[in-house]
Amino acid sequence: MSTNTLRLMAVHAHPDDESSKGAATLARYAAEGVDVLVCTCTGGERGDVLNPAMDRPGVLENMAEIRRAEMAEAAAILGVGHRWLGFVDSGLPGEGEPLPEGCFAVQDLEVAAAPLVAAVREFRPHVILTYDETGGYPHPDHIMTHRVSVEAFEAAGDPGRYPGAGEPWQPLKLYYMVSFSREWFSAIHEGLLARGLESPLADVITEDWFEGMPELTTTTRITCDDYFETRDRAIKAHATQIDPEGPWFATPRDLEREIWPTEDYQLARSHVETELPETDLFAGLREPRELPELPELPELRELRA
Repeated sequence: MSTNTLRLMAVHAHPDDESSKGAATLARYAAEGVDVLVCTCTGGERGDVLNPAMDRPGVLENMAEIRRAEMAEAAAILGVGHRWLGFVDSGLPGEGEPLPEGCFAVQDLEVAAAPLVAAVREFRPHVILTYDETGGYPHPDHIMTHRVSVEAFEAAGDPGRYPGAGEPWQPLKLYYMVSFSREWFSAIHEGLLARGLESPLADVITEDWFEGMPELTTTTRITCDDYFETRDRAIKAHATQIDPEGPWFATPRDLEREIWPTEDYQLARSHVETELPETDLFAGLREPRELPELPELPELRELRA
């Protein structure tokens, strides 16, 4: 890894999240020579078999091993590095049900964040992608992923915190993924109807479906439609989690490219000056070309609408 190469880290809760949220962005930057690392907090052990073709004897019993193999294939397709952070999937308990003992979501914050702090200090990303405070949707592992990502962003550069986790490194920008916003669903739905096609999103765009979902302000749009096919191959690599005949693939890709050729983000924190809106996650970092090994820490600024 060159010290002058731009570096991007994406932090996700489960294997397959990296392929369903921001995957075309990762593939684009990797193809352009950026060092990209995906960190996955849990092994996805409690995932269900969502692809009827994979609903076979023994799959659930070997889910952890299968999902590791799926993740390796997806990372190779995207052209990114990958690191497991070592926690156990919390599952999605019903209302009032307790979380499983020892799972990711019940860890103390410093315990949950320690492996990510170590990864940040080793990989030295300039930019980190993660979920907003809601987790993108209220899965306990997604909410905890947000918490540990913010903790690592704020603590990794402080030599007084997490001693023994490596030499301090301060990431410069933190983004939240604006995945599948109300605007995105509505635009694709209307585009399908305009072509005379049946829309599988009719139920999704109702108010009830969006209740409790985040309303993030997009500050940064990354044009990455050339990598939608790569994204699709990566998500199909998670064969236990995605049905290739399901609604994920119901939208013609040429229509998606025409209507919404970007993946979108909200700049949540920045240690560099940048002008909004952005079209590059590394806006403010590409000049000068020689990036500092350990940048000085100005007062933390939040760039929120």
